[in-house]
Amino acid sequence: MASTAEQWQLLENGNIRGMSKEITKHGGRTTHNMSPSSLRKKSDLSLVSKVPCGILRRLLANSQEVILGTKLSVLFPAIPFAILAHCYGFGRPGIFALSLLGMTPLAERVSFLTEQIAFYTGPTVGGLLNATCGNATELIIALLALIQHKVDVVKYSLLGSIISNLLLVLGTSLFCGGLANLTREQKFERKQADVNSLLLMLALLCHMLPIMFRYAGKYDSATAEVTLLLSRVCSVVMLVAYLAYLVFQLWTHRQLFEAQEEEDEESDTVISEEEPVIGFWSGFAWLIGMTLVIALLSEYVVGTIEDASESWGLSVSFISIILLPIVGNAAEHAGAITFAFKNKLDISLGVALGSATQIALFVVPLNVVFAWIIGVKMDLDFNLTETGSLALSIIVTAFTLQDGTSHYMKGLVLLLCYIAIGASFFVTQSPTNQSNDVNLGIHSSA
Repeated sequence: MASTAEQWQLLENGNIRGMSKEITKHGGRTTHNMSPSSLRKKSDLSLVSKVPCGILRRLLANSQEVILGTKLSVLFPAIPFAILAHCYGFGRPGIFALSLLGMTPLAERVSFLTEQIAFYTGPTVGGLLNATCGNATELIIALLALIQHKVDVVKYSLLGSIISNLLLVLGTSLFCGGLANLTREQKFERKQADVNSLLLMLALLCHMLPIMFRYAGKYDSATAEVTLLLSRVCSVVMLVAYLAYLVFQLWTHRQLFEAQEEEDEESDTVISEEEPVIGFWSGFAWLIGMTLVIALLSEYVVGTIEDASESWGLSVSFISIILLPIVGNAAEHAGAITFAFKNKLDISLGVALGSATQIALFVVPLNVVFAWIIGVKMDLDFNLTETGSLALSIIVTAFTLQDGTSHYMKGLVLLLCYIAIGASFFVTQSPTNQSNDVNLGIHSSA
């Protein structure tokens, strides 16, 4: 196989199609980091190839692949509009909406760029990169909200991401896949689903201990401090579990998470092996740039969420738990549904369950530790309604996947559960008022 330096040179010279498929296999992907190829579209580089200057030609080719290589490129104009709206002091709810729209294609492009880099780094480093950037949107929003001491927004946006992946993304995938394959029995590998379900149960245990501890006795300042300490200990436990999960997924039991590439017996189709379309350093530079843009838009979202809530008549909890995760998971949602249509449920489950596990065991405890470092008191006490919704979502999902088969009814049930949970947060008060009401109830009962 050609050396890495030779591969980069081939790419930068535009000789992509003749490259050996060994590169693709070397950058092998698991079901978790399979990108949503349904949102990709091929770029016509015939016009760019006529540019005489080599550096300019490569820059334009890379820009066309990154900016126009997705069906969501129509949403990119929302980014400059959001920046202009912020600079000229336009309506803050409008800034919030434009920022959400602008982050939708960025989330998909980050997934695309991490996959491109994985072609050169190999499966291990590529998997670690995907583990870091796979939920970059949710992570950046949470960290910026923590810096602004908006702990409620952090809690509920991350909670919403887990519930969205388990019920909305997975439910839609099973529902659409079941309708598209009525004449065939849909099966998937239970071993991967069992591992993710077990890890989600561990995360649920760590989330329930602080709230059970708070409800077990009188709520006062001493109890609050102990709850905070318990949350930090549980966060460290979850981070250790996530590191073990990475070792399990990328080294010792990688075969359980490999993307299914077997030939379909009836349709004689296989998942096409992709080839890299941009160079390593180009992809790395674009990844940094898009991460910075996501950070900028996330700052706009966090700063204007209360104004949007007041203007639209929606509670902050509903916006954080329902709207924000839908934007962050849009690309994953499309990819999971596409693979379900092709009867590739292992990949759909890997996308939905893998993302939910990553948020529950990595992003949430990481924010608790980060808040600890900067002196913000964030715990794992997500209040009764929120924690109960998380518990029921994980339990319903685990029961849905217990027999290794699927049909559209299972997906429909998951979707209906998501609608019911969404309705409960639609009629609820703001997170802050809700927390105060719970605390007053504890004091009165004591």
